[in-house]
Amino acid sequence: MEKATVITEVVLPGRVEVDGLQLRERELPAPAAGQAVLRMDATGVSFAEQQMRRGKYFDQPPFPFVPGYDVVGTVVATGPGVDPAMEGRRYAAATKVGSWASHQVIDAADLVPVPDGVDAVDAETVVVNGITAWQMLHRAARVRPGGTVVVLGANGGVGTTLVQLARHAGITVIGTASTRHHEAVRALGATPVDYRDPQLYQRIRELAPGGVDAVFDHVGGPGIVDSWRLLRRGGTLVSYGTAATKDEEGDSRLPVLKLLGRLVLWNALPNGRSATFYNFWAGKRRIDAFRARLREDLTAVFGLLADGVLTAQVAARFPLSEAPAALALAESGTVAGKVVIVPDA
Repeated sequence: MEKATVITEVVLPGRVEVDGLQLRERELPAPAAGQAVLRMDATGVSFAEQQMRRGKYFDQPPFPFVPGYDVVGTVVATGPGVDPAMEGRRYAAATKVGSWASHQVIDAADLVPVPDGVDAVDAETVVVNGITAWQMLHRAARVRPGGTVVVLGANGGVGTTLVQLARHAGITVIGTASTRHHEAVRALGATPVDYRDPQLYQRIRELAPGGVDAVFDHVGGPGIVDSWRLLRRGGTLVSYGTAATKDEEGDSRLPVLKLLGRLVLWNALPNGRSATFYNFWAGKRRIDAFRARLREDLTAVFGLLADGVLTAQVAARFPLSEAPAALALAESGTVAGKVVIVPDA
């Protein structure tokens, strides 16, 4: 694969409906020093792509671009300075963009080995979702065994992984979801609560009258105040999104900045509770430390997946050419787990 190779990729040309995604072919150059060519075995649809389609993701690149937040694939070529033994082996990477493609050139230092025997689609469900869940639980909130947490959206990609990691760590989980997903949430070991219930937070207080050790909130908006009030002394609110404002017009940064201001204010209160905003890419300026932490945490998650502690939650799988349908299903809010994109047959 030293010569340029023709690849297929999905392009987001601008703020379009899902059927406005474009499929194109182009030549992929040979990898430069420190790079590898990764053939996509599985990629996925996350909330980030749903926001990017609307031009609402906090720091998305200018249109047009190829979406795709993470990928699992096989190295098919290596550039100068990269161990050629990597070729033929399976790796995962968090990319933010670029992974909705049959192949991509990627820095070899960003590749994390996938254990032998772990299916590519299963591995894909826990790349960004697994790192996010692991870091929020064990690095941001640091919840101890015996604690109780609330997971908003316990049926989602991050939510299902977070529930499983928390239960494995001996933590009680209360998970919000629509009633159609309650059985699935219960099967993961959490107590489900209907997120549409007008008395949602009252129901949670009845389940945890002494307050909870952490709330993981991807919704933001006015409800963030209710999440904060659920905490016991010593508890932590981990905010990691602003889904409540996804359809609002205007500057995509404003909801995040408003939320950050509120969290800073709460942290200044002398009540023993803390609030933090989880940003997957925080610390990337110190790239070596960022990569080392990501590799350590994803390796831990992959180990749990290989051991059967984590069960991959695959909502559906679509070939790359049907990426618009994959995105539409993910945006419908009707599925539990992750919508995965695989190569065309």
